[in-house]
Amino acid sequence: MSDNHNYKCPKIKLCGLSSEEDIDVANELKPEFIGFVLWEKSKRNVSKDKAAELKKRLDPGIKAVGVFVDEEIDVVADLLNKGVIDIAQLHGSEDNSYIAALRKKTDRPVIKAFQIKSSGDLANIESSDADYVLLDSGQGTGKAFDWKILEEVKRDFFLAGGLYPDNVADAVKAVHPYAVDVSSGIETDGRKDRIKMEQFVRNVRNAD
Repeated sequence: MSDNHNYKCPKIKLCGLSSEEDIDVANELKPEFIGFVLWEKSKRNVSKDKAAELKKRLDPGIKAVGVFVDEEIDVVADLLNKGVIDIAQLHGSEDNSYIAALRKKTDRPVIKAFQIKSSGDLANIESSDADYVLLDSGQGTGKAFDWKILEEVKRDFFLAGGLYPDNVADAVKAVHPYAVDVSSGIETDGRKDRIKMEQFVRNVRNAD
């Protein structure tokens, strides 16, 4: 794999990692971000203790993102301030007042996720006070949305939802996201698949 990345090459987030094996593969592939799902209703949920254990194994050059759904602000801030995660990703009904309250307790970055059903959803994206926005077709639906809608988005965004090794290069060329985010698209039978992880990263980095 060449290190000669195109300057427009988006950053990569491999989400839903939950085992030492997952971390070891990520350490080899060097995505910019990995994600721990800290939401009990998710099949990819990891406990706070497990996340802390896995973070110690993670290459320090890779940022760990904690994925939350309407979690108590103190819980999120504590994990950020302890360095269990580097960035909080908010997937519930958290609004700008929630983000403001979180920022009083921590100076770590925040990603706010938005479900995109139509171009009418774009106004909320532009008005979010989060450091970054993540645009998804739903909570882990694994389905893509009409990427053309995103041509109107003015700010940097993570593209998620329905990305796989075989379509991510097309997505990169179509919408030039700041970062691409994948979870189910790099799994086989509900577990992270080393070959799919390698293919995904390679296809993003080779996308022109």
